[in-house]
Amino acid sequence: MGSNQNFRELQWLLQIVKSESFNPQNISFYLSHQTSGCYQETENSININISKDNLSYFSNILSDLGTAKNIQSSLTNLEFHRVEWGLEQVVYLGILLQNSSNINHLGFRLNRFNIECLSELCEVLKRNRVIKEVLISESRIGPAGASLVASALRVNESLEELQIWEDSIGSKGAEELSKMIEVNSTLKLLTIFDSQPITAASLISAVLARNRAMEVHIWSGENGERNSKVVEFVPGNSTLRIYRLHLSGSERVACSLGWNSTVKSLDMTGVRLKSRWAKEFRWVLEQNRSLKEVRLSKTSLKDKGVVYVAAGLFKNQSLESLYLDGNWFGGVGVEHLLCPLSRFSALQYQANITLKSVTFGGGKAKIGRDGLASIIQMLTTNESVIKLGIYDDESLRADDFVKIFKSLERNATLRYLSLQGCKGVRGDVVLDTIMQTLQVNPWIEDIDLARTPLQNSGKADGIHQRLGQNGKTELETDTDLFKDMPLTEPQSCRVFFCGQEYAGKTALCNSISQNFSSSKLPYIDHVRNLVNPVEQAVRASGMKIKTFRDEGTKISMWNLGGQHDFCSLHDLMFPGHGSASFFLIISSLFRKPSNREPKTPAEIEEDLQYWLRFIVSNSRRALQQCMLPNVTIVLTHFDKISQPSQNLQLAVDSIQRVRDKFQGFIDFYPTVFTVDARSSASVSKLTHHVRKTSKTILQRVPRVYQLCNDLIQILSDWREENYNKLAMRWKEFDELCQVKVPPLRIRSRNDNKGKVEARRKAVAICLHHMGEVMYFDELGFLILDCEWFCSDVLGQLVKLDVRKQSAMENGFVSRKEVEKILRGSLQSQIPGLSSKVFENLEASDLVMMMLKLELCYEQNPSDTNSLLLIPSILDEGRGKPQRWQLSAADCVYAGRHLECDDSSHTFLTPGFFPRLQVHLHNKIMALRNQHGATYSLEKYLISININGVFIRVELGGQLAHYIDVLACSTKNLTETIRLTQQLIIPAIHSFCNGVTLTENIMRPECVQNLTPPRFRKTQHVSLQQLKQALLSVPAESMYDYQHTWDPVSDSGRPVLGPGFDLARDLLSDDDFREVLHRRYNDLYNLAVELDVPPDSNPDGPDHTGNEPEIVDPSFAGIAKGVEQVLQRLKIIEQEIKDLKQEIQGLKYYEHRLLIELHRKVNYLVNYNIQVEERKVPNMFFFVRTENYSRRLVTNMISGMTALRLHMLCEYRGEMHVVEDQIGCEMMQVDNIAVKSLAPYMKKFMKLLTFALKIGAHLAAGMGEMIPDLSREVSHLTGSSLMYGAAGAVAAGAVGAAALQGTQRSRNRSMAAESSRNIQQDVKAAQQWVVDFLRDRRCSTGKDIAEKFGLWRVRYRDDGQIAWICRRHMAIRCNEIVEVPI
Repeated sequence: MGSNQNFRELQWLLQIVKSESFNPQNISFYLSHQTSGCYQETENSININISKDNLSYFSNILSDLGTAKNIQSSLTNLEFHRVEWGLEQVVYLGILLQNSSNINHLGFRLNRFNIECLSELCEVLKRNRVIKEVLISESRIGPAGASLVASALRVNESLEELQIWEDSIGSKGAEELSKMIEVNSTLKLLTIFDSQPITAASLISAVLARNRAMEVHIWSGENGERNSKVVEFVPGNSTLRIYRLHLSGSERVACSLGWNSTVKSLDMTGVRLKSRWAKEFRWVLEQNRSLKEVRLSKTSLKDKGVVYVAAGLFKNQSLESLYLDGNWFGGVGVEHLLCPLSRFSALQYQANITLKSVTFGGGKAKIGRDGLASIIQMLTTNESVIKLGIYDDESLRADDFVKIFKSLERNATLRYLSLQGCKGVRGDVVLDTIMQTLQVNPWIEDIDLARTPLQNSGKADGIHQRLGQNGKTELETDTDLFKDMPLTEPQSCRVFFCGQEYAGKTALCNSISQNFSSSKLPYIDHVRNLVNPVEQAVRASGMKIKTFRDEGTKISMWNLGGQHDFCSLHDLMFPGHGSASFFLIISSLFRKPSNREPKTPAEIEEDLQYWLRFIVSNSRRALQQCMLPNVTIVLTHFDKISQPSQNLQLAVDSIQRVRDKFQGFIDFYPTVFTVDARSSASVSKLTHHVRKTSKTILQRVPRVYQLCNDLIQILSDWREENYNKLAMRWKEFDELCQVKVPPLRIRSRNDNKGKVEARRKAVAICLHHMGEVMYFDELGFLILDCEWFCSDVLGQLVKLDVRKQSAMENGFVSRKEVEKILRGSLQSQIPGLSSKVFENLEASDLVMMMLKLELCYEQNPSDTNSLLLIPSILDEGRGKPQRWQLSAADCVYAGRHLECDDSSHTFLTPGFFPRLQVHLHNKIMALRNQHGATYSLEKYLISININGVFIRVELGGQLAHYIDVLACSTKNLTETIRLTQQLIIPAIHSFCNGVTLTENIMRPECVQNLTPPRFRKTQHVSLQQLKQALLSVPAESMYDYQHTWDPVSDSGRPVLGPGFDLARDLLSDDDFREVLHRRYNDLYNLAVELDVPPDSNPDGPDHTGNEPEIVDPSFAGIAKGVEQVLQRLKIIEQEIKDLKQEIQGLKYYEHRLLIELHRKVNYLVNYNIQVEERKVPNMFFFVRTENYSRRLVTNMISGMTALRLHMLCEYRGEMHVVEDQIGCEMMQVDNIAVKSLAPYMKKFMKLLTFALKIGAHLAAGMGEMIPDLSREVSHLTGSSLMYGAAGAVAAGAVGAAALQGTQRSRNRSMAAESSRNIQQDVKAAQQWVVDFLRDRRCSTGKDIAEKFGLWRVRYRDDGQIAWICRRHMAIRCNEIVEVPI
């Protein structure tokens, strides 16, 4: 009944259309029905059926719909079924579409158009700006119709979806549509269902070539076959899937991908491809920057095709995954495929570093021997591939897979290995090899052995179990990185031969070597003894090393080159802290070996002084010297002395004076050896001394890791296996540790890699100190042959004579020129004895080594071809006229003189200043606000211009014992000095190898006139002495204090006259402010300690109005004197208003800090008065006695002994340590105590000790027990406690850095939760104290007063209970009432 009601006559439809009450959204026309009528499916949808007899109604209905305004606004979808169109009807349809403002979808199913009608319809589409979707299904539009549709869409800018189903548009129609795609940018979806798959190539190629974000689906059903998809492209996931395509179409698609940026994943699985396609795809790989994944599985590619693909990988920098399994290529293809992923030399870079996943193999693939070798080479050297798959291989045998897994031991990159279906993965040998590999290599996360004989036999379960263990996270239970590394006595000792040129070091070294029996010398040393004389004839002598063994002890003799060129490198060679080494200082008794002109005692003394000061200066680098440097003095060429002479006796006396001078700095051997360095017999006693001293030194020095002794042999074996390599990159050392050294092995991929890396570096540094290798952390190399590195590398670097071989521009030389000179100078001049440097390192590596060791710097670090400046080749410019670039009348001049604190024993070593020149340059150029700073160098001078301040850094003094820093600018004195004090001077201090430099202020006149250094030796005053002088004068004299300068003359000619400078003109505002702060602090503390009312002294003197007051030597008099000093200081403050403001801010914020501290302490004391009604004190601390000293305990650990419990006086706002408090002894800390006290100790002891630190004048007896608490300030201050510049000043005494994070307000809920936790922790700790004192029978007030000196009182104002000391009982008696227990 309902259906009959919904079926109406066509006449009714015409009437309701005209009535304007009909607003349908969807209208569908069905022609060729037997009966006519309309059926309303829903309120918004209607189907109109028209029979052949009533075709006239079709035109009428279209005409009426086109003029009905209500329908024009509501209609969205319009479809036509089985309509044979006439021109009149198309016109009416065009009017309807033109007038409809909301129509989105237009569909034609089984329609028929003649060319004229179709042309008119396309004209309608050209004009339309509303329709979004057009569907043409089984309408036989053919190529001509497709061309017309394409012409319409070239103009249309609104259509987003075009679907042509079950039609044959042909290649011509497809070409027209592809041309349309090239100009149409609005189409978002294209679906084509064609009988010929040939249409797909042109369409998808156009989409890809124009980078259209258009979804494409192309189907085909050829020759009655089942319909199947040909091409699919979905921009949403950037995936292009090609299911089947002819060869020419595939090539066309490949060409379109070259500059495409919309496709990230290309899948052509199963599409038959040939080498012609691969040739085009090579270009795609070289040009495309968006492809991330390519799947070419089962594409029938052979060797030639894969060669093309591999060639494209060399230049590709984007592809991450490549799947080539199921193809037909063999070993040649595998070899080429893996070539860009492999390295064939330590100096070669891997061509492709972006490809992360690669698979190949298949039943028809024959990998063979060549392919296997390529796989092993790739796995051994690759640093990028994460996933490797070899599928369904039948050519590799079990022993081949054993080799593959062996190569994985050194691979730290691969995570996933798939060997699905490989027939050779079988047997126990393969299983054992896999397990051994997983033992060494924890980085592999999964090994897929599906369908392999090993998996089918059920033997692979252990592999998966081991993979699971490698993925476990090890709990960090030990904070000591090296606790489980056993120590042992070192087995090698170094002897350093120090001396100037012609001292006979080389001859002496050879003679000592000959004193050892030939059987003890390794064969290589015999060869070296034969080669050395020939080498010395043509190679400049440098640092040489000879090694021999003596009853299990390895002794290395390091012959430090005496030439001036090598002095700058001696710092790098100096043994580190605790190294087993001693020194032979060798000095010739004659000036030159060729004559008999003896050295004067002064010359011998000068030789010895240089080397002794060098040893002492470098020894200061060790923070804690375990032993003094051991030195033996040797005098050579003694054979030329025929009889004892007075000159020899004077030389002996001078040596004794030097030894007395350096006593306490050097451990001298009492005997001075006099030898003929060329005679083995003459040096026999010295040889015996070397043997015995080596054994003694090895017993006295700190022990080394046992692992180091084992690693020496491992490194030796590695060199033999690697063609006697002389240098080892750090990555190679990591691999060696992982494979050969279990204690240095990363055991799981979630292991603490930082801890293992730290252990490896510690072992490398230990080997460096032992002299077995040379290791500098910044280089990234491990030098295995120290002599080669010192002589062939560093020795040649410092001797480079660039000036003779290249044109220099302002001291700079091009990097390529330096590399060229390095190559030339490192080539041996003897045929057959070529240097091995470039077999291990490239010239660019040597330049990088110079940069990292700060032997040179780059003019422009961002330019890879930047010019280089090498300070060692600079000319000395002291003969040139010296003047400032600024000469204005308002210039300010300031200078600082940095002098070795102990210049008689230390100096700035020859290697210091050249490296400082580079270090300062790198530091200044790294500043963000350097604003075009200029930097120039001379041999002993650095000239800097930064932010308008001109600075000169000069090296001077005998043996370089001081540095002058001169500054000139038009800014004020403070800004001028601040740059040197914040940048230049700290860099010098950090770079001077532990030698202490004292800072002095230079006379400004000397700085202004650039007075020569020889005349300004006395024209400086110690900075600390000047500050102390200011503190010692009366307060009113501080601002006008003058420092007087003595005159200087040269041979009676006056150079500098007498003069004076005000202290405020010598000190910056920062320094003067520091002096004022110290004066304020001292006076404030004194006034507080001696605060006695003046009228309490009956004998106080009478004062008259204008007479100067005399301070009476009594408490009252001192207090009044302090008050007068404060008054005078206030007068001075008027002249220094800016300083006064900062000082006032300092006092204000310190006061607020103390108030906040006491508030929090009072909260801790009084928050919980219910614990036994405060029958015991709350605020307690523990002290531990160690080595006759007492230390405050801030962390409670079970098992601690020798602790003593003490209590604090709890008087509000004045908490302090009670003097002479006995306390209560605690024998041992048990677990219960730890559980109760640990939170209290962790959270509150830092607060209490900081309060003591602030009120140190009350903390009698604490002294050094109080730890550094600068990091804990942030826990003590509130959100608004400190802010602004004055806040930072106030923070200076307790760690300004810690205050920076305290300015943000705390969240209230977090504060409430923290308060609850505090209450719980304090309550547990207090209850423990109650129980502890009860057990010690110290629970009564009398007992507590006896042991802790505290009495229980109640405050009169608030009624709270506190335990206070006797002093507060007396002075606060009016505020408290004693409440005894």
